[in-house]
Amino acid sequence: MHEIRIASDLSEIVLGAAAQGKLLKVTAVNVNFGQMVQIVPDIFESAFRAAVKDSIAQDAEINIEVIPVRLCCRLCSSDFELDENFFRCKVCGSSEIDIVNGKELFIKSIEGE
Repeated sequence: MHEIRIASDLSEIVLGAAAQGKLLKVTAVNVNFGQMVQIVPDIFESAFRAAVKDSIAQDAEINIEVIPVRLCCRLCSSDFELDENFFRCKVCGSSEIDIVNGKELFIKSIEGE
């Protein structure tokens, strides 16, 4: 359950940014996860809530956006989304592909008062 570690790390970033921005309350945290990070949103949210308990972020709304896996074929340059863990080009069938999106993990924004 890597969600706990990620939630802990992100909570430190959120609280640090809130302190730096002199926020009195964090109202929303918007997070982007690539599909390959394999975050279970409910587990992440529970872990994040535990990490920010009794802080200015304890009541913050947590918005999670999952970024789909996008691949690019090295042979024919086709760009496509991953289907069912089938890592082959949809056009030419090559397995020589690069992951363009889907491994991201970042805080998109922090909202507060």
